[in-house]
Amino acid sequence: MSLSEQEIVRREALQKLIDLGIDPYPAATYPITASSQEILDNFDPEKGNYQEVSIAGRLMERRIMGKASFARIQDSAGRLQIYVSRDDIAPNEDKTLYNTVFKKLLDLGDYIGVKGFVFQTKTGETSLHVKELVLLSKSLKPLPVVKVAEDGTVHDAFTDPELRYRQRYVDLTVNPDVRDVFVKRSKMVNAMRTFMSERGYLEVETPVLQPLYGGASARPFKTHHNTLDQTFYMRIANELYLKRLIVGGYDGVFEFAKDFRNEGMSRFHNPEFTMMELYVAYKDYYWMMDFAEEMLEHVAIATNGTTEVEVGDNVISFKRPWKRYTMYEAIQEYTGIDISEMDEEALRATCKELKVPIDNTMGKGKLIDEIFGEKVEHLLIQPTFITDYPVEMSPLAKKHREKEGLVERFEAICNAKEIMNAFSELNDPIDQRARFEEQLELGKRGDEEAMTLDEDFLRALEYGMPPTTGIGIGIDRLAMIMLNQHSIQDVLFFPQMKTEQQG
Repeated sequence: MSLSEQEIVRREALQKLIDLGIDPYPAATYPITASSQEILDNFDPEKGNYQEVSIAGRLMERRIMGKASFARIQDSAGRLQIYVSRDDIAPNEDKTLYNTVFKKLLDLGDYIGVKGFVFQTKTGETSLHVKELVLLSKSLKPLPVVKVAEDGTVHDAFTDPELRYRQRYVDLTVNPDVRDVFVKRSKMVNAMRTFMSERGYLEVETPVLQPLYGGASARPFKTHHNTLDQTFYMRIANELYLKRLIVGGYDGVFEFAKDFRNEGMSRFHNPEFTMMELYVAYKDYYWMMDFAEEMLEHVAIATNGTTEVEVGDNVISFKRPWKRYTMYEAIQEYTGIDISEMDEEALRATCKELKVPIDNTMGKGKLIDEIFGEKVEHLLIQPTFITDYPVEMSPLAKKHREKEGLVERFEAICNAKEIMNAFSELNDPIDQRARFEEQLELGKRGDEEAMTLDEDFLRALEYGMPPTTGIGIGIDRLAMIMLNQHSIQDVLFFPQMKTEQQG
């Protein structure tokens, strides 16, 4: 392991601290009585509050001025200026703690704990006058030094995407706005969870390792269980297990699930992603559209304080009601072509006319999906429901009660991407078996995303599943919109990346 010059200096400082009898990694609990932001928000010089306070965090700035110094400490809430005087932290004859430790052996990035009282400087800045200082953890690598000029210009910012995603711990330390993104993501998820729980729906957990993959059209990751000597798959969706629980008698179940799909990567796709799926008995997809609108409006307000969200150059409103089109209506609206009565041959000709790329493995449903994806989806910026899909595209959805050849399904498109998918769930086991068999035929034609036939799920349906509606919401894509982030990697703490080459 080769060390930089700065790393060598820090390791030498580490040894000097040890030689002075200072433990650079003490094990004892450090008492914290306030956060930096709490102090900044609530300190009142006239009240004289915060006169005995203890905080801890990283040493991020330091200005040494002889017998006294100003510095900044950063905790999870923000940064606070601290004032360190030699005579305060070392009142006896031994001035080593200040002259040697604070001035020479502490480095930016070190974790320290400080106790003292809060005051305002002559320039009006709220600060902590330190009476006691302790080293809590020595940093052996230097942090990137981000400098902000008086005019607001940022220099030496830690902005390289690959470095930020690989070293998220550094990114979170030096880019406070990144920490805010993940705090808001947590608010978003908690708002959704609370919304469903308060309506009596049960949060559950289902298997990640599955003997059969199903519930979506996607390529799985495959692994092997040594004890059982059996192939298992990382789940691509949790739908079929949640429906089994509806069969078992629950009226409503939901899960925030980690799903895995062995497919391409882009700013909208990560092999590991979070999906929330909800299934409610005795309801249909019309009910679910109303429910989804209400929930997302609530989530937007809980996350950002408003139903309007700035996303790039657009202002997106989650306020109800949302625009609604059938899939055929949307294609006709944006292409001028009515495909509702076309067979596979006519659809192939239409794809050629519209210059939509296709291949011979695609059946009727895939062709329609490609037309929609190429010619419509990217134009839908405001939240929009697309309803009533062709039966070939939706092997798990109930056939439409009024329209032959369609199913009761909707997707919500927002900022040109699907953020949710929902059905009136297919609960006819005979129809479901036939749909699975059609998927097997598509698989034989080379469709790698075709579904498998799950005999246990069919058995569950044969015991009887009540009328049910279900929805899946892509949490990462929704977070991109709610938090105004350009890439899915910016709303995942640790996105998948190719293994770093160690040199």
